[in-house]
Amino acid sequence: MEGSRVTPLQPQPQAEKLLPRVTALSIGIPRERQLQERRVPLTPQAVATLVSRGHKVVIEHRSGEHSSFPDRAYSEAGASIVYTPEEVYASADYIVKITPPTERELHFLRPKQVLFSAVHMGSLRAEYLQTLIDKNVTAIGYEFLQAKDGSLPILRIMSEIAGYASIQIAAELLAQQGRAMLLGGITGVPPARVLILGAGTVALHACRAALGFGCSVTVLDEEVYRLQRLRTALGAPVATGLIQPDLLDELLPQTDVLIGALYRKGAPAHLVVTAEQVARMAEGSIIIDVAIDQGGNIETSVQTTHELPTFSKYGVVHYCVPNIPSRVPRTASIALSNVLLPILLRLGDYGNVRNLIAAGHMLRTGVYTYGKHLTNRTLARLFQMDSLDLDILVV
Repeated sequence: MEGSRVTPLQPQPQAEKLLPRVTALSIGIPRERQLQERRVPLTPQAVATLVSRGHKVVIEHRSGEHSSFPDRAYSEAGASIVYTPEEVYASADYIVKITPPTERELHFLRPKQVLFSAVHMGSLRAEYLQTLIDKNVTAIGYEFLQAKDGSLPILRIMSEIAGYASIQIAAELLAQQGRAMLLGGITGVPPARVLILGAGTVALHACRAALGFGCSVTVLDEEVYRLQRLRTALGAPVATGLIQPDLLDELLPQTDVLIGALYRKGAPAHLVVTAEQVARMAEGSIIIDVAIDQGGNIETSVQTTHELPTFSKYGVVHYCVPNIPSRVPRTASIALSNVLLPILLRLGDYGNVRNLIAAGHMLRTGVYTYGKHLTNRTLARLFQMDSLDLDILVV
């Protein structure tokens, strides 16, 4: 306007918004001592990130050696190296493991500690749960952690590894202990016939690997929509069908490799192949029961170890190691660390488990004991124990 004086726009002073101060966590990593476990939950690179954010990490001597992560790598990343599990449990508020604590380790747990580990539904005992409850330990199970899109991030990444590895294992066993044949066919020789139970993540990646070998692949599941989803994800046609006794009776005698990968979320695996059906399979055929860690899909399956991974029943070679990803511990450790690191960093941002749960983080889905209560309904039904909704305890 004429005669008015134009004042140039100037930035106005504002109060600086401060970010919340990160709470320093004390994180302990004991060396694994059961089920031939070779993985480590956090890599040296993840430890370096945690230490750079002000967190303290204590790791037991030789924890990462099977994954080609020497003590020196952890020390250089800023971790403190100790030589007994007692020292780990005594010096850390957050215990990060792969397998559930052993009976001896349960005694080392202290009230209000937070435990990250697998649950292993197939071998879980009510006494184990009661010990965690009595000690007032907040326990977070890898099998239960669920992202906002409904996926199970730790189970998914381990299932990817297990799916690919199961076909590699099948190729070795079929040639060396089984029917003395290649998994894939060559000119004039048909390929192996692979039957996969389940249409989840393990099955998807087992299918991809088997198709890559040129195998004849059939997938059976209990739900049509899962079969449709698998075919879409594969982008390649595979034979599919619903799991029914008559169909299994028809297919199993013609099957060279049977892979059990039928899981039920948060519950023991479903037994679908009977001993009588196994007995009708061809001599030298292979069974790989990937679901053995949740109880198994095949009646003749019995847990084995990496040292003695196979046994023969009715002339059929069984591979029933419950932690297949541990065959490739470096790959599996990096994959697991990639999921756990952001959770631990977020815990530091929020200060404790309670605050992070209240903020709606996916961590709440993994909690199965909290404040001297069992909070997982599936486990409560399985063991006929009382449970309390986690939201009641956190509010």
